[in-house]
Amino acid sequence: MIISASRRTDIPAFYSDWFFNRIKDGYVMVRNPMNHHQVSKIALSPDVVDCIVFWTKNPLPMLDRIDELKDYNYYFQFTLNSYAQDIEPNVPSKSKEVIGTFKKLSDKIGAERIVWRYDPIIINDKYPRQYHIDYFEKLAHSLEGKFNRCVISFVDYYKKNATNFRVNNISEPFTNDVLYIAERFSEIAQKNGFKIYSCAEKYDLENYGIQHGKCIDDGLIEQIIGSKLSVQKDKNQRAECGCVDSIDIGSYNTCLHGCKYCYANYSMNSVCNNSQRYDPHSPILCSSVSDDDKVTERKVTSLIDKQLDMF
Repeated sequence: MIISASRRTDIPAFYSDWFFNRIKDGYVMVRNPMNHHQVSKIALSPDVVDCIVFWTKNPLPMLDRIDELKDYNYYFQFTLNSYAQDIEPNVPSKSKEVIGTFKKLSDKIGAERIVWRYDPIIINDKYPRQYHIDYFEKLAHSLEGKFNRCVISFVDYYKKNATNFRVNNISEPFTNDVLYIAERFSEIAQKNGFKIYSCAEKYDLENYGIQHGKCIDDGLIEQIIGSKLSVQKDKNQRAECGCVDSIDIGSYNTCLHGCKYCYANYSMNSVCNNSQRYDPHSPILCSSVSDDDKVTERKVTSLIDKQLDMF
């Protein structure tokens, strides 16, 4: 089983105490986003968890406790963008904190277990394409040697982020802008010795050396754990997404970063209400089990293919 922690919220930044309590207790409960009273109980013991994939913009609260994951395999999807507080209002200062946190995390766990995400790329009057090229190159130099791969994507329109798009002058980019940025980013990557992958993009960027990537990446996980996996593509993601099956343990409308492009937060009132219900000892993030809930223990198992050995 692969655990995603989480596409729906930033667990390392805001809910790390809850996460480590779940690891200690050996299980987590997750609400079905489509059926509020349907709850899954999921075992988190090391014998069934093949890898944990963290998604974060600020894992600083986890750094001093990372050794508590010594029995688990994991890697971080670390988003480090170029935006100011007009787009990412509650993300700490990049220069004063986030870049330093990236380097510290890399020193603790190794560059092979950090994926730098520069996404989503927004192009408007304040953030034209040359701005992204300059900032991307600046970050690539600053983070040199601290990561091996980078993931990029271009902002997508969803019904859930439509209001933020309109208010903040955000729109999907033109094809010529996408291709121009891809070519320049590729040149920067080649100079700095790292690979770029795209995330759920409709564009074919292989002419620029940018392959379609997988955020939940069975190939990367196999390298980390030293074993082959028997796992399928995640059918719950959109067609362009290459991710393999995982179980997400987060909750929508709980991330306090407040990023204007986010699809996981579509009501800041809900975010405020949900975050006030946060209990680090509850089995469910920003919630609790009620009498109306139907709790089902989900059958989980390791995905390691015992019949195949990489070595």
